[in-house]
Amino acid sequence: MRYELYYWDGIQGRGEFVRLALEEAQADYVDVGRRAGGEDAMIALLDTERVARAPFAPPFLKAGRQLIGQTANILLFLGPRLGLVPDDEAGRLWTHQLQLTIADLLVEVHDSHHPIASSLYYEQQRAEARKRAADLRERRLPKFLDYFESVLVRGSRTANHLVGRRLTYVDLSMFQVIAGLRYAYPHAMTALEKRCPALLRLHDRIRARPRIAAYLASPRRLPFNEQGIFRHYPELDA
Repeated sequence: MRYELYYWDGIQGRGEFVRLALEEAQADYVDVGRRAGGEDAMIALLDTERVARAPFAPPFLKAGRQLIGQTANILLFLGPRLGLVPDDEAGRLWTHQLQLTIADLLVEVHDSHHPIASSLYYEQQRAEARKRAADLRERRLPKFLDYFESVLVRGSRTANHLVGRRLTYVDLSMFQVIAGLRYAYPHAMTALEKRCPALLRLHDRIRARPRIAAYLASPRRLPFNEQGIFRHYPELDA
């Protein structure tokens, strides 16, 4: 099957978590938003008056006649089809649960630079962002990283994967989380990384996987920038 991924051009955002799974599996897919007229096609599929079961927002995936929205939901769908999830139901649900927890973390990272409203520019909420970012650095990131470190160390005898002994899409997503946090909060992460060595080793193993390494070196991998979820504003990384 040829998959069609719909997401905004120019940013990694939530679409990157889906891209990583598709790239690792060498799936046949099209990144529609990066093609001429792609964003117009994407917006047309968000029309709830014309499209049955229209997604609320990108990213969403077109697979045959199915239109699947929400990052974690897309990965729940793709997991068994790409061989990136355990075969048993308990394993699939645990993988999905961890992905939903990553989704919670992404909201908090986003809100650290847009604490009042997404519709306002960062410069319009800079003072509030400093307070929110301080809480993220000092309280929320340690809690999330400690949790995932514990899952990795206690849930796997080899501490190679977050779920069982095989690579799953949540391992790929954790790679993106660590990479994004290093970009957005390099100073804070210098201190925080001391408490999550197993997660860092997981990040390095994912980065070294042949298909992921080839993707990261290709023009398909968009750079981090100040339009996505992970944004580097030095004043927020004090």
